[in-house]
Amino acid sequence: MKKITLALLLCFSPCLYADGLPDLGDVSQATITPLQERQIGQQSMMEIRASKQFLDDPEISDYLNQLGYKLVQFSSEPGLNFEFFALNDYNVNAFALPGGFVGVNLGLLLTTQSESELASVLSHEIAHVTQHHLARMVAAQKGDTMASLAAIAVALLAARNNPQASQAALVGMQARAMQKQLDFTRIYEQEADRIGLEILQKAEFNTHAMPEFLDKLQRATRLLEGNAPNYLRTHPVTSDRIADIENRVNKQPYRLITDSLNFQLVRTKVIAGQKTPADAITYFNDALTTHQHGNPLAQRYGLVSSCLRNNEIERAGKELATLEKQAKNSPAAQHNPMLETLTGQVKRASKAPDTLEFYRLAVQKFPQHRALIYDYADLLLQSKQAETAVKLLAEQITRHPSDTTLYELQARSYNQLQQPLQQHQAQAYSYAWQGNLFAAIQQLEMAK
Repeated sequence: MKKITLALLLCFSPCLYADGLPDLGDVSQATITPLQERQIGQQSMMEIRASKQFLDDPEISDYLNQLGYKLVQFSSEPGLNFEFFALNDYNVNAFALPGGFVGVNLGLLLTTQSESELASVLSHEIAHVTQHHLARMVAAQKGDTMASLAAIAVALLAARNNPQASQAALVGMQARAMQKQLDFTRIYEQEADRIGLEILQKAEFNTHAMPEFLDKLQRATRLLEGNAPNYLRTHPVTSDRIADIENRVNKQPYRLITDSLNFQLVRTKVIAGQKTPADAITYFNDALTTHQHGNPLAQRYGLVSSCLRNNEIERAGKELATLEKQAKNSPAAQHNPMLETLTGQVKRASKAPDTLEFYRLAVQKFPQHRALIYDYADLLLQSKQAETAVKLLAEQITRHPSDTTLYELQARSYNQLQQPLQQHQAQAYSYAWQGNLFAAIQQLEMAK
């Protein structure tokens, strides 16, 4: 047991350093190495995963990563490990942490009207990472210690999404000084724009979406009497910067890009989640009746999911039947894991006799779709098939080693099999990835 505890400590040791920061070596160094950037980003993610704003929704997360990696492959560092994640925050914002971690607020997903607009924001953030702007900031500010710069990264979530955050939330530093260091300089923003546009073009998105999106935000700011969205506060936009972007994109042809079905479904999911179930039903009913607000297939998806949330199971089944008829006319919809997941959820809610077999086949069809995995594992446990669940979850944890939900399901599986050592180990990893290392160690102690 001591060996297991020690192994866990080594895996998550950044949490134990002074002030909860990674060991960055000699503080007199004027640069940050790529390994140190990754350490800073990983420690920041520990803080973020432990926060209430972190959105543990595998479908939204997986979509952001699919889109993000489509862009990353055209960056200057296509082999760099990135992680794109969502925050349950309806302010319009996105930000990049050192080491390849990119956060996206739900508010940004709602505000972007096309996939190219969303891709333009992600490509900009990818450029901040690949250009190592934090490391260059260190070189430009030799008076700052490495530890204080790590603290800046840890405090990004609080500072960017809550400008009024207390000094305690900012790791003991003055909020004003913190914000000054968090703001990217004009040269970094212009560089991220230029490189982001190159990535956007190579990935075959509409490059005109970048200035169009910034112009939309600026117009919204004027209507709000200067109350700028967080994105403009943390990514300052000047008239020169917009003019530079427009000058670059005007040299390129306007490319009309059709949004992917996944973008439309994810955005619909965010819209539904922002409303009460009853209000969401009304919204999607009106959208389908008036033929407004986008893709009717995505709107029907929103209506079915909202009926489920409102416990209108019979109606959800009827609307799903209509959705399935619509899907026959869409090649993308005929092989879509989000629609498959929704179908499974309706079957579970209506207690359909073929539900377990449906999930078994669905997971074979979409072995990497975590929402399906979560539901199937839970259903297996309800059916007292813990051994099958253990095998399923072991494969998924190999693919997603930081997924706390998978560890929670694994702990439940071992509990059902009456294997306390493995149960507490799984629960320990769940706590550890949430940043609660002491609770993790307690779980290991309980396994003795």
